[in-house]
Amino acid sequence: MKKSVILPLIFAMATITLAFTLSADKDLKSKLENLSGTYADAVPYAYGQAWGKRVFTFDKGKWTLSFTLALDPEMKKQVFKFRTFGTYKIQEKSDIVDDTYNAVFYEEKKLLTLKTDDKNLIQAFGFAPCDMTLNVEQDVSEKGCSGWKSVADCPGDYDLLSLDKEGKLYFGNRPQDNDMCSPDKRPTSLTPPVVKIQ
Repeated sequence: MKKSVILPLIFAMATITLAFTLSADKDLKSKLENLSGTYADAVPYAYGQAWGKRVFTFDKGKWTLSFTLALDPEMKKQVFKFRTFGTYKIQEKSDIVDDTYNAVFYEEKKLLTLKTDDKNLIQAFGFAPCDMTLNVEQDVSEKGCSGWKSVADCPGDYDLLSLDKEGKLYFGNRPQDNDMCSPDKRPTSLTPPVVKIQ
């Protein structure tokens, strides 16, 4: 085959590939921007020596999170429950994690419930200064508590978000200090997925 024929073919193939990639990227971003329903961990997953269970809801650009931490995978020895809600924004594609977008999850309120009366655990998790009552949800939006800064100091998390072909949703792997309050604190890897339950 002549060189004059090969080059246009290569160019055409490259153009088609690029167009397909851009279309797929645009489709993924649109799906992330229009998430709807409830997603949850199929099973609790390990956070060091503890286990967590996440439940997210999405509806017309708004989101909620309910997160429970326990000392056992059966989630019977619970330590705390955290809730938050707000709006979210999908930004540009991640240049670190494939098939993933940068996102910001804004938090209008931060609500914390103490689920243990173990004084050593309360001290270890930094809840002692927060003057909390067992099993009573407390609004920590204004002053923050333990690893949660106030809404004024941290109005949102700079996160990662991805959706696979099976509809499983992936978020960024939170740092140990729980600080994702600025773009430079954005995670660089993904957690296990949450699955749609309704």
